[in-house]
Amino acid sequence: MHYLFEGAQNFHTNDYVELKRLFKKIGYAQNPHTLFIGCCDSRLVPNLITRTLPGEIFVIRNIANIVPIYRQSEEFLATTSAIEYAIKVLNVENIIICGHSNCGGCKAVFADESQTKDIPHTKKWLELMGRVKKQISTIQFKSDFDRDLMTERMNVVEQMNHLLTYPYIEESFHNGKLKIFGWHYIIETGEIFNFNQETGEFENITKG
Repeated sequence: MHYLFEGAQNFHTNDYVELKRLFKKIGYAQNPHTLFIGCCDSRLVPNLITRTLPGEIFVIRNIANIVPIYRQSEEFLATTSAIEYAIKVLNVENIIICGHSNCGGCKAVFADESQTKDIPHTKKWLELMGRVKKQISTIQFKSDFDRDLMTERMNVVEQMNHLLTYPYIEESFHNGKLKIFGWHYIIETGEIFNFNQETGEFENITKG
């Protein structure tokens, strides 16, 4: 904890001073342009990989960057209420669903009963990936790496589809008022792949 206390002191002495004018501006109100829905994995740092400042992105994080479908919205309020607030109150212009490499949540979908018996709440949450699991289970892969990569990316696309089950999101999306993006972040290389909705492919957007 001493390390974290030093970090807080360092922030106040250096980073805060550098951005003091910005913090004064956003101190009483926020106006983010993007809703970022990402995995809660400690290796995924939204503001770092997007190079955004405080106040620019509204962040929701959970295991495996899942969006419950609309009919389940009342069962998973932590995520669905934040989505509702971002769209209806903050009026964000974009939504990014961001998955990542070596995702423990995506791996856990394929774990057996003995591996999940001590994490019942996680197991219940990952049931929301049931459709992804079913699709992946019909494919033969050369390696677990290939299976995991496909699961992570298929899950991003599935959660994009889940977003469109929300009537107010579907309306804004089809009216051109809201854009939805699907990203897959590769931790070890720093690359980000964006899902092209026209081609159905993930394209590297980090190449100069």
